[in-house]
Amino acid sequence: MSSAGLSLTLHTDGGSRGNPGPAGAGAVIYDDEGREVAALSRYLGRTTNNEAEYQALLLGLAEARRLGAARLTVKMDSELIVRQLEGQYRVKAPGLKPLYAEAKLLLKDFSSVTILHVRRNLNQRADELANQAMDQR
Repeated sequence: MSSAGLSLTLHTDGGSRGNPGPAGAGAVIYDDEGREVAALSRYLGRTTNNEAEYQALLLGLAEARRLGAARLTVKMDSELIVRQLEGQYRVKAPGLKPLYAEAKLLLKDFSSVTILHVRRNLNQRADELANQAMDQR
């Protein structure tokens, strides 16, 4: 399949132990046959849970772009972030505004993007990666 039509699915999750507290980001990317093609985990230092969610998204978007995705489906268990990206909720927290702006900019790199809110149990691999990052600080 040529990269012009490459379709990937990105699952992201961010978390902090305490809010704010030690935080981590996790992102996992699957090809259109459900195979894991990338798994990313990053310790973020002390930040809020919502900031960690955005950092996880940014981590995954950058990797999806690097892999040459044209069409991207993003699945996150943070309803707040999904609704903000869809324009249903305003971004009020000052710490989230630059992260939101960066995410919106990166999303423009793809010809097609679908952003979905999923239940936590459908986002376990990304959650595992975020926790792994927090554990490795």
